[in-house]
Amino acid sequence: MPLQVCGYSWQQTPTAVFLSLPLRGVCARDADVFCTENYLKVNFPPFLFEAFLYAPIDDGSSKAKIGNDAIVFTLHKKEAVMWESLSVSGVDKEMMQRIREKSILQAQERAKEATEAKATARREDQKYTLNVMMKIEEEERKQIEDMKENERRKATKELEAWKEHQRKAGGQEGAQGEEKACCREKPAGERRKSEQKSLRGSWTWRPRAAAGRNSENIFSEKLEEAHVPAPREAGSIEVSFTPRAFPTALRESQAAWEEEWLHKQAQAQKVLNADDVPEFRDLKEEEKSPEWLKEKGNKLFATENYLAAVNAYSLAIRLNNKLPLLYLNRAACHLKLRNLHKAIEDSSKIRSHCVVQVGLELTV
Repeated sequence: MPLQVCGYSWQQTPTAVFLSLPLRGVCARDADVFCTENYLKVNFPPFLFEAFLYAPIDDGSSKAKIGNDAIVFTLHKKEAVMWESLSVSGVDKEMMQRIREKSILQAQERAKEATEAKATARREDQKYTLNVMMKIEEEERKQIEDMKENERRKATKELEAWKEHQRKAGGQEGAQGEEKACCREKPAGERRKSEQKSLRGSWTWRPRAAAGRNSENIFSEKLEEAHVPAPREAGSIEVSFTPRAFPTALRESQAAWEEEWLHKQAQAQKVLNADDVPEFRDLKEEEKSPEWLKEKGNKLFATENYLAAVNAYSLAIRLNNKLPLLYLNRAACHLKLRNLHKAIEDSSKIRSHCVVQVGLELTV
């Protein structure tokens, strides 16, 4: 139960009330102060102070100073009158409850108004900021348009200058053409003289150039026709390979197993060369092996990554569909994934390969 604080002191002037409330160890962090026009409450556990004020105060301008084991209130009166006491006398419990509820409602309304005022101010700030940004963007857009207009005018002037230059150049070419036409219109006698001069110069040059050569005419020689050989006859080349030798003893020899492994690798390489499988593009050469994919699927199955194990076994089957263990292991993965139809399908393929197994456990 809270302890009521009774040892307080207060003074007043016509416009203000000064209240000193002693609270040992009070601090601003732990003290809860609630003040309205007619109600003042201080909660500092285990201490509690309530005052039902004699007259209304201006709670917006009133202040409280906390420190030095006391709380000092400066309450500004709404009317400049002297109070007979700090609290109203003759207040029963029902009236106290009504004053408390009214004070709480007033505080809630004031907080709501303050929140709305803050929201309105925030909206106004955002609106002002938006207008400023729009003005800045409009100025930048105007600057860009001015730059474009200046560039357009500059390009237009350059184009007009180029056209004028082309026009002048066309006039000069026309004048040159007229001069050539005048030259063509010379008398026939002058043209004949110029032609004779040119021919004389050519005949004087040719003997010098041909000096020291045979007197035969080189242009009268006939070029020999190129001789095209006949195509070679078809033939066949026989290639014999050296048989592979296994140096180990016959009782320890694994020649059959190696031959089978080489046959499987040849089939897998044939599949890779025949079908461009997109799944194999990211794999290395040593990883494009059914045995390697089977081992990879076994490891994925051991880590309970059944879906990835199914993918590994499926790739191995695409490389070599003659290994019954691949179907058996994939059936075990489908059984773990509850794909019963696919598990039955793979089991049927195992039977077609004459492999008898009991159960569907993973075989390494």
